[in-house]
Amino acid sequence: MATDMSDAITQLIQDRGISEELILKTIENTLIAAYKRRFGNAENAIVRFSEDNKTVSILAQKRIVDGVYDPVSEIDIEEARELNPDAELGDELLIEVDPRDFDRIAVQSAKQTAHQSIREIQKDSLYSEFKDKVGEIIIGYYQRERNGTIYVDLGKLEGILPRKFQSPRELYHVNDRIKALITEVNKTPAGLQVVLSRTHTDFVRAIFELEVPEVYDKTVEIHKIVREAGYRTKLAVYSNREDVDPVGACVGLKGVRIQAVIRELEGEKIDILKYDPDPRRFIKNALSPAEVRDVIILDEAKHQALAVVSDTQLSLAIGKQGLNVRLANRLVDWNIDVKTDAQFEEMDIASESRKAVSELFGDSEEISRIAELPGIARETADAFLAKEIDFIQDFLELSEEELAKLEGVTESQIAELRKLIEEYVEIVEDEESAEAEAETEKNLVPGGVPDETESESEEYECPECGAKITVDMTNCPNCGIGLSFEYEE
Repeated sequence: MATDMSDAITQLIQDRGISEELILKTIENTLIAAYKRRFGNAENAIVRFSEDNKTVSILAQKRIVDGVYDPVSEIDIEEARELNPDAELGDELLIEVDPRDFDRIAVQSAKQTAHQSIREIQKDSLYSEFKDKVGEIIIGYYQRERNGTIYVDLGKLEGILPRKFQSPRELYHVNDRIKALITEVNKTPAGLQVVLSRTHTDFVRAIFELEVPEVYDKTVEIHKIVREAGYRTKLAVYSNREDVDPVGACVGLKGVRIQAVIRELEGEKIDILKYDPDPRRFIKNALSPAEVRDVIILDEAKHQALAVVSDTQLSLAIGKQGLNVRLANRLVDWNIDVKTDAQFEEMDIASESRKAVSELFGDSEEISRIAELPGIARETADAFLAKEIDFIQDFLELSEEELAKLEGVTESQIAELRKLIEEYVEIVEDEESAEAEAETEKNLVPGGVPDETESESEEYECPECGAKITVDMTNCPNCGIGLSFEYEE
């Protein structure tokens, strides 16, 4: 079979992206299939290519015999010597078969085999190629639209951009250039399916890697991206080098870098903010462009926080239809409630508790929570927390009767907490409490001795644990210490 195949092979390599080795294997399988269709057996068929792969031939390997019983695998000695004078009985002789001897059905079967093989090879080759590109940006051209899905010409194949992955800002026409993210590559009976997206957060990440060299080389890293495609995107970034400003690197000189990203996203608003491991500062940054006066952590375990802003910043912090605060919630993974100063003052939060919560996450080193007391037993802190007594101030405001009614809290735990508070916490009393204490001290001599003018039924505090005692007691009912009251002469 003398055919010039080099042009056909080159064309297949360029158009279909199939390697030359696979093409040659397909040609060999095609000829073998035709041979088998023609002669019923292909065990003795051999396919050979020239050194430059420009020609191919198919040979039948036959054994030389004296009297042929199977013409497919045998050849008579006399016929063999006409082809090769040195032929001997029992030798193997290769005889070239002219493909023109194949009937029409054999040729058609071979063509079908070839087409099927090329399709499978092409599908496998493209699948391997595009599977490795998932998460990467690719550029294609708008071809057509059907039921909201845009079909994009990617060169070797066609990709699809479903409606749900299209930004509501964008409108395309035939042959428009489309830059999108490869999200899925699937094999289907109809061929290879490449799913594209322009709404995925990784699409924004890939755009920044293209536009900002510091992001590409990991000098600046993106902590997290949240997005409402077509409306607003928020990025939290941080730098691995102290001398590099992560926000400034992403914005670029005179905003040239961020403007390139905004153009690609068809004018979508983008907030670039600095990531901070401190939740208070991170929440402040996340609510940009609004200016937040203060952030109060209401429940650290449940990730609930309160952001206080001025009246003029409230609408900016919440955003249109709550978009800004909603994105901030997703970015920091906290539930943020935004209030003005006036709204915050009206909330049912005692001023002492607000101060304690603010100091806990602010710059103050004061201890405000029971669990922060040095040496506090975990069981003791958990017992009070179960009764919603988290802050020291909350405990101090409870009366003895209220403490006695706390189920699940033992007297020893109450005594332990009182002792630790006396040791580590400086309690500043208000003027009314100070005046009341001064009035009490008028009736006592140094050492806590009651004045004779007072009734013996009056109550006093145990000098050891602070429990209420009366002059007729010989032992403290709480800690058991012995009591002795001495009156002035």
